[in-house]
Amino acid sequence: MNIGVLYAAAAYALWGVFPLYFKSLQTIPPMEILLHRMVWSLVFVVIVLAWRKQWAWLGDVMRKPKVLAGFAASAVLLSSNWFIYIWAVNNGHVVESSLGYFINPLFNVLLGSMILRERLRAWQWAAVALAACGVAWLTWQGGSLPWIALMLATTFALYGLLRKTASLGALEGLALETLLLFPLAFGYLLMLTVEGQNSFITASTSSQLLLAAAGPITAIPLLLFASGARRIPLSLLGLLQYIGPTLQLLLGVWLYHEPFGSARLLGFALIWGALAVYSVEGLWQNWKAKRTGT
Repeated sequence: MNIGVLYAAAAYALWGVFPLYFKSLQTIPPMEILLHRMVWSLVFVVIVLAWRKQWAWLGDVMRKPKVLAGFAASAVLLSSNWFIYIWAVNNGHVVESSLGYFINPLFNVLLGSMILRERLRAWQWAAVALAACGVAWLTWQGGSLPWIALMLATTFALYGLLRKTASLGALEGLALETLLLFPLAFGYLLMLTVEGQNSFITASTSSQLLLAAAGPITAIPLLLFASGARRIPLSLLGLLQYIGPTLQLLLGVWLYHEPFGSARLLGFALIWGALAVYSVEGLWQNWKAKRTGT
């Protein structure tokens, strides 16, 4: 179990410091960073799958149109989430991006209720209501919806919902998603090259290497997460997930000096309170279940 905690914590910590990586590529347009992330992620996972000789699933999946359609939808959601995040980080919205991943668990709860018809317990409803108050407060104070946070939370929650019912593991799923995205990504990069607008060609060597590193940078945390998730209880995994947005928030405030006054702090505090209620209620339910043996 200890190694499982280490794997999961490392995955969330790596996700938490992603702003450092994307900030180092500010000279590259966000769309091109996204395209390279798609291409190099596929290259990396293909190498890993070849090393592990893990190909049997591919032929089976290719004969199932419904499975392909489901992963095409998850690929669109994943790429949308990636683009919003890259754009937000490189346009000075690291703090709001962290908010999206703080409220993501509560979006998962709402989707479970609305789509999977899961019944929410009273304290879960209280957590959702408290988070809604936090978002409303931030909207009122800022004069507009925190749309970056809401879009990140929505796309990732919908992505998680599709992957929850998918038949493939983390590595195979990412391989299929990037494989489906590859023709679009490679075609777009080829078009940019023909038009003389491919930033990769004119970028510094360090930027080129950083773009190529998008493959392992994307896949390694995912592999660590998958390894950790198999070894530790879901309740503990749920608590560890807050490492990522916490690190992002700290980077946004202390390193990039994004505004975080008392009014914004109050909105975040309401959402942190909602997460505390949600987490404690989940731990309580798990403890009760273990005590009664159900």
